[in-house]
Amino acid sequence: MAICANRTVIVTGSGSGLGREYALLLSAEGANVVVNDIRAEAAATVVHEIEGKGGQAIASSDDITSMDGAQRIVDAAVARFGDVQALVNNAGIVRDRMFASLSEQDWDEVIRVHLKGHFCLTSILVRRWRDQVKGGQKVDARIVNTSSGAGLQGSVGQGNYAAAKGGIASLTLVQAAELGRYGITANALAPAARTGMTEKVFADVMKKPEGEAFDHFHPGNVAPLVVWLCSPLSAKVSGKVFEVEGGKLSIATGWHTGPVRDKKARWQPAELSEVVESLLAESPKPQKVYGT
Repeated sequence: MAICANRTVIVTGSGSGLGREYALLLSAEGANVVVNDIRAEAAATVVHEIEGKGGQAIASSDDITSMDGAQRIVDAAVARFGDVQALVNNAGIVRDRMFASLSEQDWDEVIRVHLKGHFCLTSILVRRWRDQVKGGQKVDARIVNTSSGAGLQGSVGQGNYAAAKGGIASLTLVQAAELGRYGITANALAPAARTGMTEKVFADVMKKPEGEAFDHFHPGNVAPLVVWLCSPLSAKVSGKVFEVEGGKLSIATGWHTGPVRDKKARWQPAELSEVVESLLAESPKPQKVYGT
């Protein structure tokens, strides 16, 4: 049986790239899909693909960075399919600059699309699901966020993007801790795949191989995990950040309190050099920032 049968899933930024692959596989696994993309024609094309294979989908080009736009997306989903069981926050943009060259607009646009874009739809759906629980209804809902390796370990030339994606990883932890009581899980992805956002920077590394070789960076390689996370099968998994690349899958480990020195009194500034040096010697070496 299809693992997402009778579930409705909203996928943002699903007119191409990763989002398109998520939408197609979700439909193949029985889900009703809301294909959201600011490019109306791209969203309509994906809906046409889904319907051509016998699936159910609607297109939406409403703005995910406004509460009004997000409400229209949810309203359309409920009007067509009756309810929503899962949200995949996938939409994103990049405005890559070295930090010293970042403009206020570069910063604001990336933070708005990624962080506010993750907030608006999720907020509306969480309130809906909470109200359903308070009304005696059983909820089995999913939030799937999109972080990035840049957000987990930093990336040269992507200070705005890394800040947004790091914020999304932390937001996911808070959502998981707060929302489990309502039957809602929250997890995040850090995918590595060939998309419109990566093709300029990683074009040579991620290019499609010739012949029949496994296409390691095909965005479709990420989709199976997204479908599983949207399904009832993932009910016991929450608060995790999954790294996905090709056929590789791992769960990232976050910040942990490291070695401690406790003087039991206030430190003097001059004595901290030796203390910090000893702490650094005992601390695990972090992964390198991308680009270093």
